[in-house]
Amino acid sequence: MRMRRLGKQGLEVSALGLGCMGMSQSYGTPDDAESIATIHRAIDLGVTFFDTAEVYGPYVNEELLGRAIAGRRDGLVIATKFGFRLEDGRIVGTDSRPQRVREVAEESLKRLGTDRIDLFYQHRVDRDVPIEDVAGAVGDLVRAGKVRYFGLSEAGEATIRRAHAVHPVSALQSEYSLWERNLEPRIIPLLRTLGIGLVPFCPLGRGFLTGTVQRAEAYPPNDFRHHDPRLQGAHFDANMRAAAAVRELAAAKGATPGQVALAWLLHQGEDIVPIPGTKRRSYLEENVASAELSLSAEELRRLDGAMSPDNVSGPRYNERMMSFVDR
Repeated sequence: MRMRRLGKQGLEVSALGLGCMGMSQSYGTPDDAESIATIHRAIDLGVTFFDTAEVYGPYVNEELLGRAIAGRRDGLVIATKFGFRLEDGRIVGTDSRPQRVREVAEESLKRLGTDRIDLFYQHRVDRDVPIEDVAGAVGDLVRAGKVRYFGLSEAGEATIRRAHAVHPVSALQSEYSLWERNLEPRIIPLLRTLGIGLVPFCPLGRGFLTGTVQRAEAYPPNDFRHHDPRLQGAHFDANMRAAAAVRELAAAKGATPGQVALAWLLHQGEDIVPIPGTKRRSYLEENVASAELSLSAEELRRLDGAMSPDNVSGPRYNERMMSFVDR
């Protein structure tokens, strides 16, 4: 697989990464054996970029990834995250105090079974801790050799600028896809001005853009999709109509809708590295093949219009989840 660079500091990763969250939570029943086989298959296919976080599980996703990469660590880029406050396994707020940042780094290193974290993201902005203090704490970890690069997740313009002034930010991770375009007006231009890469999570719209997602009520309450506003009622109907263009283009090109959606993202710039998540080898192989799918200027224009923000119905998160987004 071709490589791309995230940020000006030299972080090189495969053009597509693998999001590991769904292997341990949020989407169906975990299957560790298949998840580990999927990670191994990803490495064989040239994927070098793997994304996890302490909060996924919590904790068990880092442990799973650590088991999977044992003996195969060289050449891989492992990203994990800090910044949520957990009680009894539940997110109850944020905590990016420098002391806690250092503690999470040490705990993550142990769970991952590695001596360095390649990309250490602040998972969500902590409004009670100055971002300068957070950037300084990660900078200390970089100088100590425990972290290689600094990242932010779902951060707004002011936060990005302030953090980058203290320690270079290599990547911003945020939701971005054909059906979630909130970054385009201001965030993406800022990232390119500062030389920061973009790592879109949920690049398939939590599965919606694959054409296989059902209505929210079809999923059990412990599945994230059960609570997704865009999969509920009239929102679902409107979004299915908008996404028809993706399905139609996929059929015309002999591809899957998910491959078209990922190819669209990859065509948005060499500084963009999506991390579609899956715990199954078959879906992984399908996603990886999207890196070879070419879209013409007319095809891109058609997708842009069909999936414009005006045609997508419903908020991307419920009110509580949106409260953690720094925009």
